[in-house]
Order: sequence, then C-alpha cells, then structure tokens
Amino acid sequence: MPKISNNPVSQFFKKASKIEANEVKATFSAFLFVVILMSAYYILRPVRDAMASDWSDAEVSWLWTLNFFISTAVVAVYGIAVSRFRFQLLVPAMYGIFALTFVVFYAAVSSSGDRTLIDKSFYVWVSVFSLFHISVFWSFMSDLFSKEQAGRLFSIIAAGASVGGLIGPSIPSFFSESLGTDNLMLIASVMLLLPIPIIFYLQSLKSSELHNVDLNTGNSKTAIGGNPFAGFRMFFSNPYLLAIGLFIFLYTGISSFVYFELKNLLADLTRAERTAVWAQMDLAVNTLSIATGLFATGRIVSKFGMPVTMALIPVLICAGLIVIAVSPLMAVVVGLQILRRAGNYAVTRPAREMLFTRVDRETRFKAKPVIDIVAYRGGDMLMAWLFTGLTQGLGLGLAAVALVGAGIAALWAIVGVYLGRWFEGEDKSLL
Repeated sequence: MPKISNNPVSQFFKKASKIEANEVKATFSAFLFVVILMSAYYILRPVRDAMASDWSDAEVSWLWTLNFFISTAVVAVYGIAVSRFRFQLLVPAMYGIFALTFVVFYAAVSSSGDRTLIDKSFYVWVSVFSLFHISVFWSFMSDLFSKEQAGRLFSIIAAGASVGGLIGPSIPSFFSESLGTDNLMLIASVMLLLPIPIIFYLQSLKSSELHNVDLNTGNSKTAIGGNPFAGFRMFFSNPYLLAIGLFIFLYTGISSFVYFELKNLLADLTRAERTAVWAQMDLAVNTLSIATGLFATGRIVSKFGMPVTMALIPVLICAGLIVIAVSPLMAVVVGLQILRRAGNYAVTRPAREMLFTRVDRETRFKAKPVIDIVAYRGGDMLMAWLFTGLTQGLGLGLAAVALVGAGIAALWAIVGVYLGRWFEGEDKSLL
C-alpha cells in the first residue's frame, strides 16, 4: 500500500480522510474544482433569492413550475450532447456555456428599462444552473473514482463545496450594495471558466495516478453514444434509480416548505438587505458543514454504514419540524434551514453521490441529470403548490405546515434506510 508523504497538504488530507498517496493530487484538484464552482454559484444565489420576496407565493410557484419544464428541456438537450459529443470535452463545455449565459443576462439588465421579465428569467435560469452544474460535477467524480474510493474521498471533496459556500456569499454579503447586484453576474461568469483546465488535469490523473482507466467502459475521446433520451427510460424502468428519485423528491418537500416560510418572513426588508441576509445564512451553513464533511462523514459511513448515513439528516429534520410545530418562531425556522442545508452538504449529498458509483457511465451521465434535475424540480413544483394550497388555500399557519413537513421527513428517512441497504447489498440485478 502506498504511503502518504510528510508534506503538510498530504498530512492534512490523511487526517481528514483515509486517503492513499496516489489519490492526493486528484482529491485536492477535485476539492479545488468544487470550491471554485460553488463560489460562483453562491455569488448568484443570494441575488436570485432576494428577488423572490418581491413576488407572491403563487407567482413563485408559477416560476417553479416553469423551471421544471425548462429543466426537463435542458436535460433532454444535455442527453443529446452526451450521445454525440466527445466525452473528454463534454464537462468543460457545459461550464463554458453557462458562463456565457450569465454574461448575456448582465447585458440584458444593463440595457433594459423594465427588468421584471428579465429578473424572473434570471431567477428561473439560476435555479436550472443550481442543480445542473453540481449534477455534472458529481457525474464526473463518479466516473473518476471507484466505489471504494468514493466512500473514503467524497466527503472531503464535498467539503470543498462548503468552502466555496463561504467564499462565494462573502462577496454579496459585504459588497452587494457597493458593487451592485448586476455586476455579481460578471464575477460569477469569470469564475465558471476557471475549473476548465482542472477538468482536463483530472482526466489525465484518472489513468496516471488513480489507475481507474478501466473503471468504466468507453473511450473518453469518443462520445458515449446511444439513445439521447435513454436517461428518462433508465430512470422509470430501474427500481434503484426510482428510489434515488423518491429520496430527492422528499428532500425537495422539506426544502420548499422552509424556503417559502423564510421568503415570506423577509418580505419587509429591502432587496439589498435580503441579499445580505441570505448570504449570511449561506456563510453560517457552510461554516458548520466544513468540519463535518472533512472529519466526520467518511467515518460515519465506515462505522455505521450507508443506511444510517442516508437517514441521519432526515431524522434530525423531522425532529426540528416538530419543534417548530410547538414553537413556530423565526429563530427556529432559520436554525432548521441552517441544519437542513449543512446536513445536506456535509452528509446527505456525498452519501447520495456514492450511490452512482454502482452504475455504468451511460446511466451516470444520462439518467443522473434526470434524477438530480427533473425529479428535483418536479418535486419543487408540486411541493410549492402544496405549500401555496396549505397557506393561501386552507389558511394553515407555520405550526400546522411544520407537522405536514415532519411527516414528509419521516418518509424521507425510511427511503434513506432502504437505499443504504440496497447500496451495500451484493445483488446487482436491479442496478
């Protein structure tokens, strides 16, 4: 077994996770990749979320509905790209295209008098980007590392997302009023171009350092091929993938409920103030999740197994929602939001991404976006209308809605246990 060198970087990674010497370069590069990627996203996120308080629950629900259909169309186009373009260029091209779109939005708002339609378009497009950019990243990671390596390394790589979650929101948090929210689009666009050389470097490390060249069938210099829309068929015909989709769907239920409550509670603040508040919550979330992701998640998986790891955060969220039902206070809602998102980034997300190391490359790049984006946004759409119906239709308050959410979280935990057991099982007939 290769030994870890004595340099400080290697020693740090050794303490953070059970990492081998030949994995240090790839792990650090992947960590840096997601730091930059998430920094760009977290510059855009508070700009988007600050806009939502200008609109009613019904307006936002319609935007989420539109987001679902646009996300589905984007995933279909991506499926065509996966089938026809060289795999080696696929991932970097995606980030270059998104960088260009945010430059276009900047030009549009700079030259428009009435920006309402542009703001709503930007809100939807950032929501598409928010899932797509990280889904592609984790597809690439699952293609790079083996199942055994993923169990040791994905938590430390995921911690990079939290580091980016500290760097990114610090810019709008402290400079949104002086820089102007529109200029943040340009900063994010430039940052999306920075990971492209890292992607090519990681592709070379797959064979030279990780020795995973035979991990997946297919040549990286050719297209994956096959039916461009096979991802939809794979999702609906594979029970394992359907279970992952259900897990994500239930997660969106919790996310939507908490998001709408916070949106309404912040409505009286100015847009710049809201941007700062959302950014400060992002800072709190990512500060909490870094230590957990670096030092705890991999050990939780090793000691307690995937069933416990997948169900841990859902159980905590269920308990938190019951607390809100008893004490429906603003501070409790904010605390739950921080716990939910920190737990997702540090524990649930890396564990969920490990599930895709058990499928082949075509499934990973075609079916995974269907799950991560279409199923997620479908859940957003349905849960947004459910929340609107409960509040504006039935007139339920925060406490009653929290009890509904607690029931969703309990079901979410059950599905997590089921998926964890499936992942650890030796029977691959359903994969």
